[in-house]
Amino acid sequence: MQTNSRNLYLIPYVLWMVLFVAAPIVLIFYYSLFDIEGNLTLANYAKFFTPVYMQMTLSSFWYAFLITAFSLLIAYPTAYLLTKTKHKQLWLLLIILPTWINLLLKAYAFLGIFGTYGTANNLLAWLGAGRQQILFTDFSFVFVSVYIFIPFMILPIYNSLEEMNPSLIDAARDLGSSQWETFKKVIFPLTVSGVKSGCQAVFIPALSLFMITRLIAGNRVITLGTAIEQHFLVTQDWGMGATIAVFLIIAMAIIILLTNNQRRSAR
Repeated sequence: MQTNSRNLYLIPYVLWMVLFVAAPIVLIFYYSLFDIEGNLTLANYAKFFTPVYMQMTLSSFWYAFLITAFSLLIAYPTAYLLTKTKHKQLWLLLIILPTWINLLLKAYAFLGIFGTYGTANNLLAWLGAGRQQILFTDFSFVFVSVYIFIPFMILPIYNSLEEMNPSLIDAARDLGSSQWETFKKVIFPLTVSGVKSGCQAVFIPALSLFMITRLIAGNRVITLGTAIEQHFLVTQDWGMGATIAVFLIIAMAIIILLTNNQRRSAR
């Protein structure tokens, strides 16, 4: 009886996974087998390995790496300081609050901040540096992306630091380790699982960015997500757009498998 009741509880979960995970992936693969005229073909997959799309793929991975690296550099010391401050829950709430705001609204806010007569340029003019072209640059794209994704990097690292036994740090210092040696040999190895979770939570969605590339980078940054949007909404070549999406899904699955295997080996 208990087994039957457990199986009944699994039905909504299985239905959700089939309808909203498996079915969309199958549909994407199905559409990738047709060209723009509706003919069954594998030409889309051959076209993906041309220099144009390979360069786009490398560009996507490069920007995703930059966004992840800068997020990690900012998030780790921030998470560490959070564990040492009072009113931790309040500070965490302030970090989480921006994630409740719609992504489109945040992008439009930065259009005003980085614009020619925006806050950033007004500050530069006041400092005597003159007004600069901040918007529609690689800098603005990476900056806004880091701002959007950084809470997803801070939270898993913070949780790992909170779960760490503080007596291990005291023991390392009692044995004569410097602060850097304690961090390198004790703190970081014990929190590497949180770092990997944060990198996974940032790198994977950063691969498929498209709205920020259009609004903040002015289409100067072309990624796989941008190409998918263009093929589905502009050129109406759903087959090529679906083909890019298939390779993007494969890349994301490989990243998840690699990080999960590294976590198991670390344990």
